[in-house]
Amino acid sequence: MRSWGWIAVTLAALPGGPVLAQEPPLAVVATVGMIGDIAQEIGGPCVAVTTLMGAGVDPHLYRASAQDVRTFQGAEVILYSGYSLEGQLGDVLERLAAQKPTVAVVETGVPPEDLIATGNSYGHDPHVWMDVSLWSRIVPVIADTIIAQRPGCAEAVSENAAHYSEQLAALDTWIGDSVATIPETQRVLVTAHDAFAYYGRAYGIDVAGIQGISTEAEASIADIRATAQQLVAAGIPAIFVETTINPRTIQAVIDAAAQQGHAVAIGGELYSDAMGDAGTAEGTYIGMLHANTLAIVGGLGGTPLPLPDELAGWAERFGLEPEAQP
Repeated sequence: MRSWGWIAVTLAALPGGPVLAQEPPLAVVATVGMIGDIAQEIGGPCVAVTTLMGAGVDPHLYRASAQDVRTFQGAEVILYSGYSLEGQLGDVLERLAAQKPTVAVVETGVPPEDLIATGNSYGHDPHVWMDVSLWSRIVPVIADTIIAQRPGCAEAVSENAAHYSEQLAALDTWIGDSVATIPETQRVLVTAHDAFAYYGRAYGIDVAGIQGISTEAEASIADIRATAQQLVAAGIPAIFVETTINPRTIQAVIDAAAQQGHAVAIGGELYSDAMGDAGTAEGTYIGMLHANTLAIVGGLGGTPLPLPDELAGWAERFGLEPEAQP
């Protein structure tokens, strides 16, 4: 297996040839961590990535500050999702696109026909990263964007992108196989808002969000009662909180189910619209989906499978045991 140390881009003089000056890292600003992490993984030392929205930040409600505008102005390249994920930032990003490369990586890599339609003002569900096979399509988009600005990094970036794509393919298979261990009648994922539809479609689990796709509106009493009734009727053992959502809505559902004689546990905290803290396993895209799957599968009565060999290097990076179970 290839070492996790990034392949350096060496610019040296050939015998009798000129000495090439090494270019500084490409200044990349990504709106969300799920994009920024991939840019850093495949860009390696050729990029310096700044992520605008960190752990626990809800992109649906985010408003750009004066400092954010200065951060954008200092970027050579801006990467964002598109499909209305960034909501309030849409107008700012449109203006910046006239000044510098500003790439909607999901809109570029994933056509609308492959998305989940919402039937509301969003048009399409923007939570595409919950399906690893779909999210992996942004890897070549980001790689091409970096290479266009730093042609000398082409070989290293291409190799990194290929290796990372192999990891994502292995992660995708691991999630599906692990979810399949949940008893069929209990394959229902209930969360605070509807951010997991792609996860459900990709990995064979029904999904119920108490709120809709956006978090701009509060869940109604009717939403809470309907969700509680679903838990009771199907005998679902667990409901999940999210790192970017106030947990009081989840508690209201638990209380409503208890009034009907059905005990529901909190199965764990899921990463929905943001990753975990920087420097942790959950602060990577792979780690985000890994942690979510451990919580979902364990909470609903399944048994997560050991990580595949392709992810052993990632696990070692964070001191995790690939064979360990929750």
